Amino acid sequence: MSEDALSAFMKAAREYYGNTSSVHDVGTNAKALVEHSRQTLAATLNVDPAGLYFSSGGTEGNWLGIEALLSAGSGNHIIISAAEHSSVRRIVEKKEKEGWRISRIPLTTSGVVDVEALQDEMTEDTALVSVQLVNSDLGTIQPLEVIHRLCAESGVFLHSDFVQAFGKIDVTNVVGLVDSFSLSAHKIGGPKGVGAVYIRPSLSFTPIFPSVTHESGVRPGTLNTPGIASFVVAADHHVEEERISYLKSIFLTKLESSFQLVGDTRDQEVPILGLLVEGVPGQWLMLEGSRRGYAFSVGSACQSYQDSTLPTLDAMGIDEELAETFIRISFHPSHTEADVLGLADCLNGIVAEYSTVSAAP
Repeated sequence: MSEDALSAFMKAAREYYGNTSSVHDVGTNAKALVEHSRQTLAATLNVDPAGLYFSSGGTEGNWLGIEALLSAGSGNHIIISAAEHSSVRRIVEKKEKEGWRISRIPLTTSGVVDVEALQDEMTEDTALVSVQLVNSDLGTIQPLEVIHRLCAESGVFLHSDFVQAFGKIDVTNVVGLVDSFSLSAHKIGGPKGVGAVYIRPSLSFTPIFPSVTHESGVRPGTLNTPGIASFVVAADHHVEEERISYLKSIFLTKLESSFQLVGDTRDQEVPILGLLVEGVPGQWLMLEGSRRGYAFSVGSACQSYQDSTLPTLDAMGIDEELAETFIRISFHPSHTEADVLGLADCLNGIVAEYSTVSAAP
């Protein structure tokens, strides 16, 4: 958490502890803070505050947004990218068991959705398309403008997971292209366990739970007022795009040629990189890196231990043996040149050591 977000959380926890649905002064004060936070975040996003609902994070936001759009439309067919975050994939797996037809669209070698394949799957029965704005494993920015046009031409709703995009790239130029999107506070220096979902206010949809009092009936549960206030403060501090691009550049330059960048992300400002190292297991790299003080992963944390191989790499047609060498690196403005160059040296050293060990009789 950023210092400002942490200070806002502590102040709200001490001074605005009431239930926002209570009518006494303590409750109405908390409600006023939440509504101020809603207005502030909506202004940051350039959206109508009437469509912005606070949630427990990106997973719940995806669920609420997708369910709202399905209830507002018609048809029995859902299209997603095969590389969606696990929360979206689990939602549509449940829908599939309930009788919905699901199409999963592969990625190109650049790490973006195959738009032609998506268009070929569109039918009169298509109710929803869901494609995340930024892939959470590779950092590739998806072509929402093109996907929006396809959806608009066919009268199909479009949902997008903005969790890895908000605070890292400017999302205000694409919020008007989607019918719903999700956000998460902890990806931008806010607290864990809070986020938001935007659902276009002009839509008439049926909430998942009946007779709910919180968030205009969209979701149940007492609101996390300190988390919401902290989230909105964190949203005012966006990632420094030029610095991220610089850190990525010097990191990649320092890596040995044995590392292969996955997807077309070298010149993008998103602070995520996916790498393959043929012949060296990603789990080995991760554990050895952790032992030396570096924390990186073998995929999005929500799926690392759930899937045999990374769905994003499956969606790109990368074979299982090579996919097992994948690691995911993410950067932050607080990182120094020494930090990222040290990580590059660390990775180069681990690969050299593994090659020596594996070659030993």
